[in-house]
Amino acid sequence: MSALDFNQLLLHNAEFLKPFAITLTHDSEEAKDLFQETMFRALANEDKYSIGTNIKAWLYTIMRNIFITNYRKKAKQNTILDKKANEFLLNSIKATNSNDAIATLTMKEINTAIINLPEIFKTPFLFHYEGFKYDEIAGMLNEPLGTVKSRIHFARKLLKVQIERF
Repeated sequence: MSALDFNQLLLHNAEFLKPFAITLTHDSEEAKDLFQETMFRALANEDKYSIGTNIKAWLYTIMRNIFITNYRKKAKQNTILDKKANEFLLNSIKATNSNDAIATLTMKEINTAIINLPEIFKTPFLFHYEGFKYDEIAGMLNEPLGTVKSRIHFARKLLKVQIERF
């Protein structure tokens, strides 16, 4: 296939890429850039196009791959490396808010509140707190699943009231 034939084929099948670019980027300016980059890459890789291959699918694949690559680059740019302890990766986009009320609570106060729960709520709550699933707790206590869920729910509500007092 000659370069002229390939260019004509590319031009005839390029218009469908514009709505796809907008769908991917949700921004008309970024979509224009993505479309332009796709056309550039298609022209640069003309030798990799096999005659008889679906040109639309080939162009879709090029556009999708460019979009994914750009997305990953942006995600890496928003990540910073903290070398203080264990080299944790922190995402700079997500901001954390300090909550002084929760910081003042101690485990001792929380354990006291749990101990003060009525026995009917305390037992299923402690099992749930230890990591057991609702159906496992229901089997251990020989209670219906709904009853276990209800008791854990009420235990949480009681604890919330107790902890708010501190």
